[in-house]
Amino acid sequence: MARITRRGVLLGGAAMSALAACGQTGTQTAPEAAVGTAATPAAAPVAPTSSVPAGWIDGTEMAARIASGETTSLAEVNAAIARTNAVNDKLNAVVTEIFDRARAEAGHTPAGPFQGVPTFIKDLHNWNGAETWYGSRAFKGYNPGTDDPLPAKWRAEGVVVLGKSTSPEMGLMASSEALVTGETCNPWDTTRIVGGSSGGAAALVAARVVPFAHASDGGGSIRIPASTCGVFGLKPSRGQLPAHGPEAPPVDISVQHAVTISVRDSISLFRDTQVNDGTYAPLAADLKPVGRRLKIGFTTDAYAGTPVAPETKAALEDVAKLCTDLGHEVVAWKAPFSGEEFIDRFLLYWAAGAAEFAQQASDFSGKPVGPDIVEPWTLGLTNMFLSRQDEMDATVAWLKNFESVYDTGFSDIDVLLTPTTGSPAVKLGEQAPTVDYEILYDRIITFAAFTAPMNVSGAASMSVPLAWTDGGLPVGAMFSGKRGDDQLLFELALELEQARPWAGKIPPVSAF
Repeated sequence: MARITRRGVLLGGAAMSALAACGQTGTQTAPEAAVGTAATPAAAPVAPTSSVPAGWIDGTEMAARIASGETTSLAEVNAAIARTNAVNDKLNAVVTEIFDRARAEAGHTPAGPFQGVPTFIKDLHNWNGAETWYGSRAFKGYNPGTDDPLPAKWRAEGVVVLGKSTSPEMGLMASSEALVTGETCNPWDTTRIVGGSSGGAAALVAARVVPFAHASDGGGSIRIPASTCGVFGLKPSRGQLPAHGPEAPPVDISVQHAVTISVRDSISLFRDTQVNDGTYAPLAADLKPVGRRLKIGFTTDAYAGTPVAPETKAALEDVAKLCTDLGHEVVAWKAPFSGEEFIDRFLLYWAAGAAEFAQQASDFSGKPVGPDIVEPWTLGLTNMFLSRQDEMDATVAWLKNFESVYDTGFSDIDVLLTPTTGSPAVKLGEQAPTVDYEILYDRIITFAAFTAPMNVSGAASMSVPLAWTDGGLPVGAMFSGKRGDDQLLFELALELEQARPWAGKIPPVSAF
């Protein structure tokens, strides 16, 4: 069984035969693991708490207290397990639990900067000691027996992993409603989606179960759930953090990092796992809020002309005013590329990954590609690729050239401000993988309308929780730069966090 990675299924190429899986073989086992079921929806959202709850601390503070002896890793792990048990029946954000293993490891993990801090790894990525299902019925029970590159770095940082967080099948959609696990519910309103594909991670962090959680982003999968769940999520520039083995796909769109509450946790996790191969300067040792005033391009128009919800537009106008009040210059911005062509090219490349995943699911399960092993959305994408695979060479070439086109949009601005999504979190079921393919296609490109250009260009981008609707739903503000602008975005995030703190924004479903 070739090791599955999100990058491995997004290789692209001229035809199906050109799509290659990553090469390392894992150990296959099939024990029964606990699976969440769809949570009971709440009738309506409740007004969020506005002060930081007593007892909540971020990962940086937790690690410091463990190191000083004020608390212990075992005490923090047991507390996080209790918090998981308190809210997961309502959220269904955990795929597999490894609580006994976590307790045994507490106090014995490597002496890294987050030694003893509990967290979760996203189900699309391997952690030795936990099953990886890839959000798919075909891989239920798969035990890889190894760590993926970034989780290996997290292990060296000393974290204690409690289990795997939910994701849609192979991360192929913007809602975490996989058939194998059931729908993951939003802690701000459990009738709504958490986003995807790092949906379970964002839900667990928003509910204050753990201070941060592992996440990845191939088309918005850190930023979208960060927006819908009201947490902080930065997508690193291509190559800043380890993400795959020696073979990179033709268009390298997927990265890994984390979702957090505090910006400083995100900074520390980034700094301590940075590749530092000479491509980028190391992140500064002591980042401060941005000192110079920035020129910020601003638009609420979706690149492909899809509708944007009025409450999202209003929230982003408010964020733009905040930036102006802080002394930044905010100017109107227009995309330097055709949004319609971008979406078509990007989703064809995305469909190539779905087709390869479907074949790997068939190889692993011994069953032909069909609806009993992969979801209808995955099948629809597979069929899209098979009907258009003669366009793949031209598509890959177009996407490879996109970074230079994207960068022209920054010729006279420092940073771009847009919504993260086309609307706040939509109702569960609207983006379920069983929805008719054509209807679902339109719904996904309308909701995930802003994030993918930064994946293709390799740019740094972040969703910052700066706004909530009158109904209590988070609306993320997405700030993006060019490739390599990660430090600038972190500095801006520190300023925004000071100006409009969000750690006290606690959802109705919370462990505190």
